Amino acid sequence: MQMTLKKYILFGIVGLVVVAAVTTGVVIAVTADDERTFRVGETDFEMDGSKFQYVAGSFHYFRAFRDTWEDKLTVMKSTGLNVIDTYVEWATHEPEPNMYEWDDFADLPYFLELTQKLGLYVILRPGPYICAERDNGGLPYWLFSQYPGIRVRTSDENYLNAVRSWYEVLFTKIDPYLYGKGGNIIMVQVENEYGVFEACDKNYMSWLKNETEKYVGDSAVLFTVDIPNERFECGITEGAFVTTDFGIDRVDEMESIWQLVRRHQPTGPLVNSEFYPGWLTHWQEDNQRRDADEVANVLRRMLQDGASVNFYMFFGGTNFGFTAGANAWGIGGYQADITSYDYDAPMDEAGNPTMKLIKIRNVIGEFFTLPTIEVPEVKVGRAYPDLALHPVAKLFSPDGQFLVQNTRIGSELETFESLRQMSGLILYEANLPKIRIDPSVLTVNGLADRAHVYQDNHFVGCLSRENAITRLPINPGTGSRIRILVENQGRINFDKLDDIKGILGNVTVQQRLGEEEELRNWDISGYPLSNRASMNEFVQRVEGKTVPLPNQNGVLTEGPVFFLGNLRLTADNIGDTYLDPSGWGKGVLYVNGFNLGRYWPVAGPQITMYVPQSILRVGDNSILLLEYQKAPMPTMVSFKSQSFLDG
Repeated sequence: MQMTLKKYILFGIVGLVVVAAVTTGVVIAVTADDERTFRVGETDFEMDGSKFQYVAGSFHYFRAFRDTWEDKLTVMKSTGLNVIDTYVEWATHEPEPNMYEWDDFADLPYFLELTQKLGLYVILRPGPYICAERDNGGLPYWLFSQYPGIRVRTSDENYLNAVRSWYEVLFTKIDPYLYGKGGNIIMVQVENEYGVFEACDKNYMSWLKNETEKYVGDSAVLFTVDIPNERFECGITEGAFVTTDFGIDRVDEMESIWQLVRRHQPTGPLVNSEFYPGWLTHWQEDNQRRDADEVANVLRRMLQDGASVNFYMFFGGTNFGFTAGANAWGIGGYQADITSYDYDAPMDEAGNPTMKLIKIRNVIGEFFTLPTIEVPEVKVGRAYPDLALHPVAKLFSPDGQFLVQNTRIGSELETFESLRQMSGLILYEANLPKIRIDPSVLTVNGLADRAHVYQDNHFVGCLSRENAITRLPINPGTGSRIRILVENQGRINFDKLDDIKGILGNVTVQQRLGEEEELRNWDISGYPLSNRASMNEFVQRVEGKTVPLPNQNGVLTEGPVFFLGNLRLTADNIGDTYLDPSGWGKGVLYVNGFNLGRYWPVAGPQITMYVPQSILRVGDNSILLLEYQKAPMPTMVSFKSQSFLDG
């Protein structure tokens, strides 16, 4: 079998860059003065004049702790991958207007330096929309409050100006890492699967390509990625190389998919920019698994065709905090993504190699010389003793009020966006009119996304956009004041991108048959629940306190409750673990003040919550649960040595 010439570049050698041909063992010396080029040839990619084919893996740096990046990249290199594919999430780097983050999860320059150190090339996908099952597809939530009525991913001038400002900051950071300037970024994406977006704004695509090219020039290849369907052309723009994406479910269509690409791009290499070894998973559905043998077999077919391939995802990681997105599917036109982004990928949520990885490595070895690096051993997690958690504060209490950061009083129902609140909870309170019938019906129009409803302090029911439940019975005499606690479960990340959160319509009470009265004069309180310093201060405030639960069966009829425990660790037993909240209802987990994400074991399929060693410390570790619905009796959590995502 004829092998395609490959090159690894060992970066950081002053005055000399050493290029090794992986398939032949030939070492080529290129002086620093020689021009570095990566381009699209008639049939192949060409790196410095030689043919280049890649097998890449997607790894989103913002889904793993910074101190684990090198280990995870090393596992990927040991598999035989020669390229790392990553999105750049705008919302991670600019969480609020003109406030930029480049540390911890956002340290993109350090991530790029690590890839250079390991001799890996990079495909950079800056979006600005990335989908990725992230809140709002990676677009900052504040776009909707900063520019009311903004039409993202179009030629809307407000959107273009926002992107223009962001790109100026971003590309200043990554400029030294472009291949033509001595770095390892060989390709830069223009938009992301734009063909499926209903706007199909060709002027916008042309503008974005030109804006990206302004910074990249000929130092890397600009490209697009689109789903192979009847709208494929909408995502194509002149001057950007065309690629597609598909998984094992479309293997029977592979030839027709390649033909579709060829109709729009007669020459150049074939590329599957997102080959799916797994799939995304929502709450309330089965975990999406994909057969390892089928994945390996389809990879073999693509490499035999001479195609370059990127695994999406090779390492998925975790949607820490409130970063998980949602899709506009299902009964209520809304399905929230789980916290884990394990994705049934070749590397599990903790970054360990799986049997799927070994089978992929074996196929890569049929076409390319594998690196001498051995695949690292699986790191088994720690199963700590069960831990008792104590109820320390109620959300509707003075201690709970400590976490309120936004308040409004008035007739309007404010949204998360109008409160300048990315996620968390909003409490809407209003006095009820005299109810004339028993029972009556409370209707919340435009709920986004889930609400626990109380009359005075008594729980009366749960509403759900996801399950299309927006009405519930209430009774006169149960209470004179209504409380609606709304949870943002994640903004839609695919196709529909105007997913404003909160109560978007009005709230009415039925008075007679066919007659409803609208509630007005609202008191509104926002609980962002995401600031680590605030959560640590809250833990110190409530530590040692105990509040009574409303009953013996653990149902939280008086509102959400915070439960706190202390996990004490020694230097010889600290490591990754998986907290198992079985028996609990729905809520948010904090470890040492860090928001690890949403748990919901009664819905599944995700049961365990990944707790990386990076967030733990020798000595005392605070474990805080904000539980919305029900606590087990006794109020305990357990720790497992491995994840359980198929509940």
